[in-house]
Amino acid sequence: MSTETRPADRPSVLFVCVHNAGRSQMAAAYLAHLAGDAVEVRSAGSAPAERVNPSAVAAMAEEGIDITAETPKVLTTDAVKESDVVITMGCGDTCPIFPGKRYEDWELADPAGRGVDAVRPIRDEIRQRVLRLLESLDVTPAQA
Repeated sequence: MSTETRPADRPSVLFVCVHNAGRSQMAAAYLAHLAGDAVEVRSAGSAPAERVNPSAVAAMAEEGIDITAETPKVLTTDAVKESDVVITMGCGDTCPIFPGKRYEDWELADPAGRGVDAVRPIRDEIRQRVLRLLESLDVTPAQA
């Protein structure tokens, strides 16, 4: 992780799910795509998978967002400490809690083991939630 200090007006968001292979990867990709450089984006998992879910990759490709180069990352205490907003997606009690952070839990179906047809509605729900998150952060989407 970079030791640079990020601008105070640039919020940092961490998306966390168990495997960091589906939901959190799609959410991070949408936020990076829609916010541009206005938000620092991270994602991690409490028990990372070996690779990103191929159905999530395919579903995001349909949106013109390429996540083929992404890899699941392990959740670290530092990642949580360095984030202003921590959004969990089914990681339960494995996500460390620090005072002064904004926490949200997004209840979303797990795309693991599902085909792209089943992942599309999850992807679309994530996009809507990311748009609402941007609004709450007072960030205008770079693209809609």
